[in-house]
Amino acid sequence: MDLRGEPFRILGIDPGSRATGYGVIEKHGHSLTFVACGVIRATPKAALPLRLREIHDGVSEVIATHQPVKAAVEEVFVSVNAMSALKLGHARGVILLALVQQGLEVHEYSPRLIKQSVAGYGQAAKAQVQQMVRSLLSLSATPSQDAADALAVALCFASHWRPGGIQP
Repeated sequence: MDLRGEPFRILGIDPGSRATGYGVIEKHGHSLTFVACGVIRATPKAALPLRLREIHDGVSEVIATHQPVKAAVEEVFVSVNAMSALKLGHARGVILLALVQQGLEVHEYSPRLIKQSVAGYGQAAKAQVQQMVRSLLSLSATPSQDAADALAVALCFASHWRPGGIQP
């Protein structure tokens, strides 16, 4: 799909086994427009396989509703708690599956690059990322942390994507 000069939607995902943030923006040339954001919440006390299905179904619903053509997902970060990292890996797996099942081209970015792209500093605090997302997209309210992180992922993609070029 050649998107040179054509507006297109980008879906950013901040994976989580309990709360998965999503953010959709539209890119038209150098212009970026907010479309939607939110959080897919898995049932707190449900078994992991059921939560994973809820995440998969939620991501699939977001794709059906907003029709993105590109997707970006935050990479797994190293966690002190191995069990938490494993659950996050499972969540990312079902998210990636939902994205490719819908034919989306998927890009993955490190937390450091995402923060650097949005806030100018790879160690930026969550509150700083929220404020920069609000400012960059001219939002009237500050999105939740999960939604802001997902919008930051989409913004990172938008700042690194070049039509026909090699992507990071």
